[in-house]
Amino acid sequence: MTDGAEQLAPEHVTIVFAGLSHSWAEWIADQLTTAGAATTLVRWDPVHRDPDTSALTGFLAGPGRVLLVLDDWYLRFDSGRAGAWGEVLREVVPPHRERLGAVSVTTRPLPEAAAALAPVGLRGIGPEEARRRLFACLGIRATAQAVDLARSRRFPDDLPEVWNAPRRNRRFTGRERTLERLHDAFAAGAGETACVALHGPSGVGKTQVATEYAHRFAGEYDIVWCVSAAVRATAREQFAALAEKLGVTAGDERVGGLIDAVKETLRTTSLRWLVILDGAEDPEDLESLIPEGHGHVLITTHRTAWSRQGAELVELRQFDREESIAFACRRAARLTEDDADGLAEALQDLPLLLDQMAAWLDTNPAASVGGYVSSIRTGDPHDFGILPSQDYPRGFQVAWAITLNTLREDAPEVDELLKLLAYFSPDVVPVRLLQTARAGDLPPHLADLVAEPSSWNSALRKLSEATSMRLEYEPGPRGDVLTVGTIRMHRLFHRFVRSSMAPAARDRASSAACRVLVSADPRDPASPRNWARYAELIPHLELSGALDSADSDVRDLVLNCIEYLRMRGEYHDGWWLSRQAVDRWRKDSGAADRALLVAVHQQANMLRRLGRYAEAETVGRDILGRLTADPEARAIEVLRAKDGLGGTLMALAKYDEATALFEDAAAEAAARLGSSQVPRTLAIRSNLAVAIGLQGRYEASLELHRSILEARVGLLGGRNPLTLNSALHASWTLRLLGRYEEALAIQEHNCRLHRQVLDRNHTQTLLAEHNLALCLRRDGNLPFAHAMMRKVRDRLVKRRGAHHPETLMVSADYAMLLREDGQCAQAGELADSTAKLYEAQLGGHHPYAVGARANCALVLGDAGERGAALAVAEETRELMAEAAGEAHPWTLGCGLNTAVALRAAGDTRAAARVAEQVLDGARSALGEAHPLTANCEEVLHDEHAHPYWDFEPQPT
Repeated sequence: MTDGAEQLAPEHVTIVFAGLSHSWAEWIADQLTTAGAATTLVRWDPVHRDPDTSALTGFLAGPGRVLLVLDDWYLRFDSGRAGAWGEVLREVVPPHRERLGAVSVTTRPLPEAAAALAPVGLRGIGPEEARRRLFACLGIRATAQAVDLARSRRFPDDLPEVWNAPRRNRRFTGRERTLERLHDAFAAGAGETACVALHGPSGVGKTQVATEYAHRFAGEYDIVWCVSAAVRATAREQFAALAEKLGVTAGDERVGGLIDAVKETLRTTSLRWLVILDGAEDPEDLESLIPEGHGHVLITTHRTAWSRQGAELVELRQFDREESIAFACRRAARLTEDDADGLAEALQDLPLLLDQMAAWLDTNPAASVGGYVSSIRTGDPHDFGILPSQDYPRGFQVAWAITLNTLREDAPEVDELLKLLAYFSPDVVPVRLLQTARAGDLPPHLADLVAEPSSWNSALRKLSEATSMRLEYEPGPRGDVLTVGTIRMHRLFHRFVRSSMAPAARDRASSAACRVLVSADPRDPASPRNWARYAELIPHLELSGALDSADSDVRDLVLNCIEYLRMRGEYHDGWWLSRQAVDRWRKDSGAADRALLVAVHQQANMLRRLGRYAEAETVGRDILGRLTADPEARAIEVLRAKDGLGGTLMALAKYDEATALFEDAAAEAAARLGSSQVPRTLAIRSNLAVAIGLQGRYEASLELHRSILEARVGLLGGRNPLTLNSALHASWTLRLLGRYEEALAIQEHNCRLHRQVLDRNHTQTLLAEHNLALCLRRDGNLPFAHAMMRKVRDRLVKRRGAHHPETLMVSADYAMLLREDGQCAQAGELADSTAKLYEAQLGGHHPYAVGARANCALVLGDAGERGAALAVAEETRELMAEAAGEAHPWTLGCGLNTAVALRAAGDTRAAARVAEQVLDGARSALGEAHPLTANCEEVLHDEHAHPYWDFEPQPT
């Protein structure tokens, strides 16, 4: 351009940028394209190129203008090897000034070598001003119509609205090829979920690369969510926290429900999203956190096993030497390239060590670089008070030992702080918890340090500078200032610090860490306002030594964490933590120890909720035996053990024994607590009513459910969830008794209240809708029943999976609705899969497995396979009699189906004989008015009638 004239747009602009500025280059290209210019993006990485004028003049061989995007790469163009690029700029810019333009996207001053380009700054201003400056730089006349909003890319300084990535590492260096591979891998998966696992050994910088990827390509996403995935419970809680940001709810208190709600939102949204699982090791533990939809999942891991989950593997290794030199020089300004080269060789180009050792050199300016490098190469860990270990190369141990010795000599209080922090989880060391701990929880010198804000902040900065631990800031108590909330310590360094400590120092650090955690315990795991705090505490239990502590307060903390996991539906993690507590506490506790008993009870509870009923029974019988044999055992613990074992026995179809246990526990509770109307006794009596119903004694079960309902209405009110559950059971039992109209009237009202009180997606609400669908079916409203049952099953499958007991219960009923609706193929497939899943989980002789198989006989009969239908009907009748007894309604129902199958096969005499046997049993067990009794009469007196009974599993 000449004489300052402006044009509408140049014909072509070549945008030259380092990978660090990818999002800026994309935004610039987007703005120029909307203004009518053609653009070409060229990634130019100076660290991997020899200084040569042809590298720049080559860009000028093409048409139009060249725009250089200047970022932090250019800050060293005045010195060392990079200084040669400054000479290139000075040589190339003057004769080509009219075709060369430049913008600066760094907030730091550019070197003199770049000044000749007269770059315009785009950082720290709004998108409109940045666009105006860009156009002015290239001589483009901006018009009101220049920007096509439909195509507009987000301004790089504006992060996505949903964003939680760690702050960007301003010293990040290199890794251009890796970042390009990640971007290409995701781009290749357009239109579906793309999952990439960045794998490599510890210390190579996987987390830093993932963080840089999030920042560098933030403009391509509307949602960026990072999860610390090293601890399963923490990973699930952090992933579930995305629900609030997305404005979705699960309707219940389970973490799993929130996770499913998030995944469903990501699956259906048109927004672009990136989920990062950092430190994810075991695919089986974390595969439930992989969303589907039009988004990307980036996993950092040591393991290649993620490829079996469909992840594309991208390997990350040590720095190449050019990257090592560039990084070390940026980390410590006093290093020359030759110094950095020697340091990189001694540290095997491992990014973690380069970061830490360059930091040490930067904070110890009097230290000789050559002498330091020589010590790393030839030093002996013994010389620094460190026992050599086979876990790390000798040079690494020497380097770390120098760092620790310097801290111990120059800042002993910081050294003590580091040792204490090593007894928390390295992923997120909770500095904030130390600040809120009681004065007596910390050693006196650390308590004084924490109490003085200036000294505390100075110590944290010293620790960060000396060890390269990253500080994460958060708003202070009043929200007016930022304060350090957490520190991130690399796991390699964390293990080394712990291994270098003397036994007495370890004991002191462990004791202090446990006291800090106890101070942070809200002591109320049932309250939702405390759940974030318990999720924060759990990762530290193992490393702090809390699981091995005999202190009663520490054990209460562990128990509260277990209860939190139960409340949140995290049964797998709850089982693991309760098992750890039981195994360790039994070593030094009596059988009647309160904390141990609670842990055992929780262990059985978690096993039962996981469907591992046989293991739960073993645990339950063991603890009940121990308690009943101990004269000092507390009555409340015996009651809890009986109630818990009774629930397990119900799941195992040991209904008589379960009923006896509940009867005994209910009577004892009423005697001990003074009334049968108190909440704990009512809960046991409710379990008793369910057990009686499972025995087939529907009238007795209904009477007890109604008395409990009446008591709960008076005690808790009509809208309390426990009251609603009693009404649900009453309606359910009325339906089993054939009193369909009465059951429907109760359940319609009960369902409305569930939706109002507990939300539509709460587990109990889904069970209420399930029962309503069954009531509607019996009332003849098949379309409504079918639609409601389908929705309930879909939600359960998405939230809990197809194998969950509640999903199987609904699946069995939905298969029969499909059959009744004439969809025989779908009914047969679902009935068969449900029966197989029941058999796999509970065994082939469990009543639920038998009953689900009996439903298959009905579908076979509809398909005209009379011989197969009869064989299954006869087999399931015999098996049900063994499992539940000859007089049980389930056995009688199987008998009715057998009679119908016999008649369909042409054996009318055998059919009549079986029907008469079932009729006698039905009259005795259910009465003359029951539908099963009427159906038997119909089979005997109407040769054209084809009544049937289908099995309906019952909630326990």
